[in-house]
Amino acid sequence: MSELLEIKNLSVSFRTPQGEVEAVRDVSFSLHPGEVLAIVGESGCGKSVLCRSIMKLLPKNGWIKGGTILADGADITHYTQRDMERLRGRLFSMVFQDPLTALNPTMTVGAQIAEAVLVHQPKLRKEAVRRRVLELMDLVGITGGEERFRRYPHDFSGGMRQRAVMAAALASDPKILFADEPTTALDVTIQAQILDLLRDIQVKLGMAAVLVTHDLGVVARAADRVAVMYAGKIVETGTVEDIFYDPRHPYTWGLLRSLPAWARDDEPLYTIPGLPPTLIHPPKGDAFACRNEYALAIDYQEAPPMFQVSETHFAATWLLDERAPKITPTLGGGFHG
Repeated sequence: MSELLEIKNLSVSFRTPQGEVEAVRDVSFSLHPGEVLAIVGESGCGKSVLCRSIMKLLPKNGWIKGGTILADGADITHYTQRDMERLRGRLFSMVFQDPLTALNPTMTVGAQIAEAVLVHQPKLRKEAVRRRVLELMDLVGITGGEERFRRYPHDFSGGMRQRAVMAAALASDPKILFADEPTTALDVTIQAQILDLLRDIQVKLGMAAVLVTHDLGVVARAADRVAVMYAGKIVETGTVEDIFYDPRHPYTWGLLRSLPAWARDDEPLYTIPGLPPTLIHPPKGDAFACRNEYALAIDYQEAPPMFQVSETHFAATWLLDERAPKITPTLGGGFHG
């Protein structure tokens, strides 16, 4: 299957008064048409920066230090902002995690969705624009579109605001949708509704999606493939089944052990010890070594390569080297990785 998006050895940095922050370090992954790829990891591991760098939405102090971005067959690594403006919305679009800040409080919801439609279809007549907006509102489950067209964001609930943001993001039928923690600001019931809606729309439109989250429950519900990210690097990739039922990286083990579903009644919920390293001066070797109870001596000296576990499953850990001791951790509730 040909890749709709292919990232090769991408590195992204930020200039700060304290020094260069290496936010994304030598990341490679691909996205196939019609699939949902979830990027998971703790806050600050580089998930959102990775997506923003692909869309060239970095702040002025950020830059792509190296690597290649291939989107729909074109190398867009060195595209200018003018070039990217033609791609945003048409090739890829983005749903941000806080819909209240993503919407303009002084404009009606209908006008904001219409604005997204007109960006790529500026000659569309007023009535055609209105029909398209109502179609989009119906697509994302906003009922009573005629009446809600004239409402302002503060008149909407959190879930309805997120639906409005999704409608604007889908205005130009993008091939790739980046969803940056789209359920973070919502309660649990609404989270499930938004995830199901996102999946339904993705299937209906034949669109690919990159779902950024730190919630493994979201991954299980919505994704086809998973990339686990830590300290600016992807440390494990695989199908949802690979990651949940045959995890191989100690960081993935820690994330799974932290799920309430794996906790025993008589024990406190597991937390990964320590804190992620600073990326101003990333540590030598495996960045997870200092938090890894299974760390080997080589982890402190040399970064591990990406070992192949199966045709769909890869992990960057020295424990997969044929010379390493064999370890089978218990991930709570009798689950074995």
